[in-house]
Amino acid sequence: MRFLSLFVIPFLVASGVAFGEVPEGFEQTLMQGSLYLGKTAPGHKVFYKEQLVMQTAEGDFVIGFGRDAELEQSYIVETPNGQRTTYVLQLAPRDYKIQHIEGVAGKYVTPPESRLLRIKNDNRQIAEARANRTPRNDFLDGFLQPVDGPITGVYGSQRYFNGKPRRPHYGLDYAAPVGTPVLSPAAGKVVLAHTDMYFSGGTLIVDHGMGITSSFLHLSKLLVKRGDIVQQGQPVAEVGATGRVTGAHLDWRINWGSVRLDPELIMRDYPVGSEPESESVLSP
Repeated sequence: MRFLSLFVIPFLVASGVAFGEVPEGFEQTLMQGSLYLGKTAPGHKVFYKEQLVMQTAEGDFVIGFGRDAELEQSYIVETPNGQRTTYVLQLAPRDYKIQHIEGVAGKYVTPPESRLLRIKNDNRQIAEARANRTPRNDFLDGFLQPVDGPITGVYGSQRYFNGKPRRPHYGLDYAAPVGTPVLSPAAGKVVLAHTDMYFSGGTLIVDHGMGITSSFLHLSKLLVKRGDIVQQGQPVAEVGATGRVTGAHLDWRINWGSVRLDPELIMRDYPVGSEPESESVLSP
């Protein structure tokens, strides 16, 4: 399916600068944590922060914006003859919550020296899994909610564990009993399946294509293994209370490479079965 070119401010800030079009009747605002989907003519190249951006054969491409991304963003489209046009995007600012969590085991607030090598190795495996840039385009079919349950933690919130400030939360937490099935929100390929990471416990990462991955944390059981191809809605794991937790829940995260995105915005912007009225074709 095809999606949209999200809300773009029509700035003309210099020679060779243009702006994307918005589908008629469609209104949506890009924010910090959003995933922008654009389209250009096949054969054109797209650059973001001087890096070549992967595209589908039809010219679809994505760019992700993190929690603290600058509000004015831009990318460059280059034609086969070398002509370059800069497209400007404007993000809406966000306010983030502050969340205080008590009762966290001390070893997860300040890990002992004996666990630092293990944590470093866990982080390396996660970074390698998220670094994939495969030509899959499963994300174009939209995203399902992976588990039912009340939301107990949101993207971007500043967290305090036992009164001590720690990094912001980059996922969406759903409270659910241990053993609750976790569904793959979109089709993809399993690129990491680990039963016991230090902070995240049972951890699963699924590649949805072009750098977009879902991570599922604190799992009690994995139902798939690395290399498996999974379908949208397929049970891939079970909710647990492993790693740094105070109760059973699923922590679902979405990345574009190393850029952490907001799963709530992804479900809003990429709903299952949604078809736009038209496409935004960016052709200089």
